Amino acid sequence: MATSTWVNLNDLGRRFGLSASHCGRMLEREGWRDRHGYPTPAALEAGAAEQRAPHSRGRSSLWNTELCAGVLERQGHHPLSRDQHVNQWTDLLEAMAAGSPSITTSADQMAEELPSDLVDAVNQQLNRRGCRYQVRRQIKQA
Repeated sequence: MATSTWVNLNDLGRRFGLSASHCGRMLEREGWRDRHGYPTPAALEAGAAEQRAPHSRGRSSLWNTELCAGVLERQGHHPLSRDQHVNQWTDLLEAMAAGSPSITTSADQMAEELPSDLVDAVNQQLNRRGCRYQVRRQIKQA
């Protein structure tokens, strides 16, 4: 599948509003991921996974977006719309900017995970809600 999109579990989960660990459990149920986090021979044969560095922990595995999305959808999950994605990020960053003694991560640290194509929409929504926090665009170093 030369035209396939390959992502890690964090990015796959983000498309569905799920955590990477929840995605991993769904792939385990399908028989595509073993209990140690590695793709199974069945996943590799199906073209659902690609192991970049076979002896390193699960982070070196990439997952075929289209095939894995099918698994998640069969298990009752649905991809988030762009609006839902923006709303989730806005809710999260607004709450983090308000602060809590039990949260040790800053809004800026969390915003590092925000997909760049959502920055403007999230900032606009934060502004409309009266939240003073704004995501700063990450400038990529060459």
